[in-house]
Amino acid sequence: MSNQLLKGKKGIISGALNNMSIAWKVAEKAYEQGAEIVLTNAPIAMRMGEINELSAKIGNAPIIAADATNMEDLDNLFTKSMEHFGGKADFILHSIGMSPNVRKGKHYTEVNYEWYKQTLDVSATSLHKMLATAWKKDAINDWGSVVALTYIAAQRIFPDYNDMADAKSLLESIARSFGYHYGTAKKVRINTISQSPTVTTAGSGVKGFDGFINYSEAMSPLGNADANACADYCVAMFSDLTRYVTMQNLFHDGGFSITGVTQEVVEKFATKE
Repeated sequence: MSNQLLKGKKGIISGALNNMSIAWKVAEKAYEQGAEIVLTNAPIAMRMGEINELSAKIGNAPIIAADATNMEDLDNLFTKSMEHFGGKADFILHSIGMSPNVRKGKHYTEVNYEWYKQTLDVSATSLHKMLATAWKKDAINDWGSVVALTYIAAQRIFPDYNDMADAKSLLESIARSFGYHYGTAKKVRINTISQSPTVTTAGSGVKGFDGFINYSEAMSPLGNADANACADYCVAMFSDLTRYVTMQNLFHDGGFSITGVTQEVVEKFATKE
């Protein structure tokens, strides 16, 4: 159902690889709510994915290739986006993450440090580079909204999440720090959404991911939030209904983050009499 929450707004959505991607769902929901969209992803991801199909579904949205770690690419992204929109963007989604150490099965205690730097650059520093470029080009309207997707492993240990946990911690810090500066200068709000473990192409690459999903489901009073629900939350954060929410890490996880234990989990470990 559309309430046209984003009518007249324009946004840049990164990271839509295929229809399993949260970013894909966000693009669909934002368009349904009246927004005009520009899609972007790294060139290699665009070759692997199905982004042209998404573009066709959301009004033939322009697709602008950009490596989010490359400042020239980001400058081109914002220049072309503003040319297309005829002005500034109102919202941005950062949905970018990748760890060579996770992909290669490196244990956290034995990470390849060159790969580690790549993990941080792609998954976290890219947000800083994106915001710095937008700041320099004055590419976001006053009272605009930026959302980056994160995971609770930034605060708690999930062993197989590996160096991505470090990256998410940095991502959340960048959102707070840039959120202060962008807020005082332009009233732009910047938040992270800490989502339930979600079946995506990226998430499925984490060792023991099925166990993540099942444990989280059992530990969440409302159950895991799926990609569509996350997209709805992102739309709410892009809308004018959340104009005074900024510099927050917002848990969207069915209550997992605040639950000590559930009866379902207790019963799994209870001694049978």
